Order: sequence, then structure tokens, then C-alpha cells
Amino acid sequence: MANFNFNKVILGGRLTADPELKTTQSGIAVVSFSIAVNRRYKNAAQQTEADFFNVTAWRSTAELVSRYFRKGSSICVVGTIQNSTWTDQQNVKHYRTDIVADEVMFVDSRAESGATGDDAGFAAAPSFSTPAANAPKFEEIKTDDDLPF
Repeated sequence: MANFNFNKVILGGRLTADPELKTTQSGIAVVSFSIAVNRRYKNAAQQTEADFFNVTAWRSTAELVSRYFRKGSSICVVGTIQNSTWTDQQNVKHYRTDIVADEVMFVDSRAESGATGDDAGFAAAPSFSTPAANAPKFEEIKTDDDLPF
């Protein structure tokens, strides 16, 4: 049987704090943040519980997160799970699991996020829609007979 390795995670949640952009000594942008992801079920007291995940993003992804996301922003993170272990000065072994973000995506619209004007830097977020007047005009092909394939 072939060697099969697969490490991919997709999480959707809300940032628990404002992300803070840092730069490594070699000039690489990095941001670490935490997201809360609600569980699909409620506990015995009929309350929704959440799991908290630490996320690290690098380079342009880090810059995007620090520029457009704030505490409470909804975010979708696609990445990999990374475990780390270390022993402290008291010889106690520690374990940590992080998500290394390969991609991040906006989930809320500007209206849903509550951002208006220059609120939270969100006004400068890129727009991915084309006004109908500027949309390219395509020639309509009446039959499949004219197709080259």
C-alpha cells in the first residue's frame, strides 16, 4: 500500500482578539490569532459551547488578516494542523496544537460585520464584484454546431 499522508483543516469561527502583525528578523510578516468555533450541539443547560483554536498566518496572508480582521470578525481558515512539544526549565513537558493558515476568507459582508466608513479598516477591503455596466459583453452562440470541440 502506498504511503498516504493528509493534513488539511477548514475552520469557520470568530476572532477572539485583534490580530497583531509582527515581523521576523529576516523581514517575514507573521500574525498569530485565536478563533472560537461554536459546536453544533448545546450542552445540558442548552448553551452553545465553543472550541478555541490558535492560528498562525505568514507573509501576505498575515498582512491580509492584520489589515481586514478584528476581534469578533467571522473568518474561514484553511490550513494544516501542527503539533509542537517542548520542555520548560522545571523539566515539565508541554504540548501545543496550532493551525498554520494557508488561506483565509471573508465570511461576513460589510453590513453583517457592522463596519461602516473607516470602521476597523474594513472599508478598504477589496471588492470582488464587477458592476453590470462594466461587465464584459459575450457573443451568444445559438447552437452547439459552431463550437470548436
